[in-house]
Amino acid sequence: MYGIGYLQRLGRAMMLPMTVLPAAAIFLMLARLPWDSFGWPQVPELLYAAGMAIFQYIPYVFAIGIALGMSNQTATAGMAALTGMFIFQIVTVTYDPNGVQPSMFAGAVIGIISGWAHDRFKSFQLPEFLHFFGGSRFVPLFMSVVALVFAWVMIGVGEGLRSWAASAGTLVYSAGGFGIFLYGFLHRILVAFGLHHLLNNLFWFQVGQYEGADGAVYFGDLPRFFAGDPSAGIFMAGLYPTMMFALPAVAFAIIHEAREDLKPKTKKQFRVAALSSFLTGVTEPIEFAFLFVAPYLFLIHALLSGGLMWLVYELDIHHGFTFSAGALEYLVNMPLAQKGWLLLPIGIATGLIYYVMFRWSIRRFQLATPGREDATRLDDWAGDIPYRAPLILQALGGKENMVRLEACITRLRLTLEDDRKVDVQSLRHLGAAGVIRLGGGHVQVVFGTFSELIREEIHKHMQMDVQQVQFHSPVQGRMIPLEEVDDPIFAQRLVGRGVAFIPDKGELVAPVQGKIIHIHPSMHAIGLLTKDGLEVLLHVGINTSQMEGKGFTLLVKMGDEVSPGQPLLKFHLPTLKQHAKSLATPMVITNSDIVKSWRFAPYKVVKKGQAAVMSVVVHQRENKGAEK
Repeated sequence: MYGIGYLQRLGRAMMLPMTVLPAAAIFLMLARLPWDSFGWPQVPELLYAAGMAIFQYIPYVFAIGIALGMSNQTATAGMAALTGMFIFQIVTVTYDPNGVQPSMFAGAVIGIISGWAHDRFKSFQLPEFLHFFGGSRFVPLFMSVVALVFAWVMIGVGEGLRSWAASAGTLVYSAGGFGIFLYGFLHRILVAFGLHHLLNNLFWFQVGQYEGADGAVYFGDLPRFFAGDPSAGIFMAGLYPTMMFALPAVAFAIIHEAREDLKPKTKKQFRVAALSSFLTGVTEPIEFAFLFVAPYLFLIHALLSGGLMWLVYELDIHHGFTFSAGALEYLVNMPLAQKGWLLLPIGIATGLIYYVMFRWSIRRFQLATPGREDATRLDDWAGDIPYRAPLILQALGGKENMVRLEACITRLRLTLEDDRKVDVQSLRHLGAAGVIRLGGGHVQVVFGTFSELIREEIHKHMQMDVQQVQFHSPVQGRMIPLEEVDDPIFAQRLVGRGVAFIPDKGELVAPVQGKIIHIHPSMHAIGLLTKDGLEVLLHVGINTSQMEGKGFTLLVKMGDEVSPGQPLLKFHLPTLKQHAKSLATPMVITNSDIVKSWRFAPYKVVKKGQAAVMSVVVHQRENKGAEK
C-alpha cells in the first residue's frame, strides 16, 4: 500500500494545491503597479495583503488539497482536513502564541491522514441509533481527535522539529553548488516517475525559514522568495533555462529530424509543446518524447539540468515562481529577482547546446522520436477524446480492472487489479507517449496536457450502463478505413461496416470472442457470431476466392468457440501478393443494423491480437441494460 505507487498518488495530491499559488504571484505583481496615479492609493496594500495571505494560509490549502487528492476528490475528506487544521492551530496558539505555528509539515500530515481516514472509514458502520455518524460522516469526527492529539504531540516536539528543519537547511546550504546540482539532477529523474513534487515540497516549502516584516514566519524557498528573503530563490532560478530554452530546443530538434511526410503533424504537435514549456514550464510532453526511446539521453539531460542549477547558484542568481519556471512567471516575478536578466543569455546558450546535441543524437543513433517511427502518435486530440476514451479503457484492462483513476497535468495515474492486462502497444496506438509500471498495480500513462480530459471521459464511460463489444486486430500490419479497400462491395459498405487491414504476416486470428459459423470453401473468408448477436466476417485479400484455397491453411472448424487472439488460419503472403487483387483484409459486421454506435482507433500500424482497434455498442444489449 505504501510503496512507490502510494508515493506517486501523494505526489499528484501535492500538485493540486500548487494551482492556487499563481494567484499570489499575480496579486503581488499587480501591487507593484503605480496605482497612485489612478487615484487608488490603497490598492497596492490590498493586493499585497491578498497575495501574502495565500502564502500565510498555504498549510490549510495543502491540507485540504492533499486530502482531496488522496480521497478521489471526496468533500468529507477535505472538510475533515480543514477541521483538523483549525483545531491544530487554535490548540497550539492557545498553549503558546509564539510557539508551534501551522506549517506545510502540519498541513501535509493532516491532509494525508484525512485521505487515509476516508478510505479506511467510508464503509464504517455504527449501531443503528448512531448510524447517521457512520461511513464518511465519521471521518471529520475522527480527524478532530487526531488533530487534537497531533497538536499536543507537536507542542512537545515542535521546537525540536523546527531546529531539525533549520539544521537541514544549513546542511543543504553548506553543500553549496553541489547540493543545488543534486537537487536539479534528482528533480529531472523523478519527473519520469511522477514523484518530483515530493522533492519540491521539501525544498520549496520546508527547508529554510524567514521572518517577514509583519512578523510572520515563512518556510521553504518559494514562500521566502515572495516574502522578500534575499537568500531565497536558489532552488527555482536554475530551472528557468531548462524549461524556457533547453526543452523547447529539443522540441525543434525533433521537428527538424522528422520524416518529411510526417513533419506537418510533428510540427503542429511540438510547436505547441515548445510554446507550453516556454510560457508555462510544462515539460513532460517533450521529455517523454525521448525518455522511452533514449533513456541514456534523458540521463544526460538530468545531469545538464543539475549543472545549470549549479552554474546559476555560483553566479548568485535568485529567481522564483509559484507554479513552474515559464516565461510568464519569469516576467511577473522579475522585480523580486536578483540578477534575473542573466538567465536569458544562459538559457539561449543552453538551448543551442541542446538543439545541436539532440539533432546529432537522433540522426546518429536513428532514435524513433515522434515523426520518425512507423506509426506516429501525433493526432489532433482535442475533438477526439470522447471517441477514444472507451478504447483506452479497454487497453487498460476494462472497467473491472480499474481500482483508482486519477490524472495530473500530463499523465493518468492508475491503480489496477492486474497491471499485466495493460496493452502498452494499444495505448501507444491511441496516443500515449509512454507507459510506466511502478509495481503493485500502479501504472502511469503519459498523454500530455489532455490527461485530465481523458480521465473525465473514461470516468463518465465507466458510470454509463452501456456494454461495448471490443475488437482486437486480426492480423499484424496496417489498419486502414474500409473505404480504401480496392473493392466497391466492401468500400461502399454493401457487405457491412467495419475496418480493413494490410497484413505483413500470414496469420489471421480471432478479433473477438465468438463461434465459427461460416468457412468459405476456398478458406479465404471466415464468419463469427458473438454472444451479442454480431455477425463478423473476416475476408483475407480481394478476389482471393479464385485461388481455390491455394496458400491457405485452416486452423479451426465449423462450430468452434474462439477467443480474441486465437489463430484461425495461416496464409502464404507471397502467394497472395502474386494472385490476389489486393492484400486488404476487411473485418466487417454484416448485420450492422443492430449496431448503435461505432468507434475506431487511429489508422496506424497494429500488431496481431492488439486490443482496442474498434468497439461498437449493440442496440439490443443496451436496451436489455435499460430494462433492468
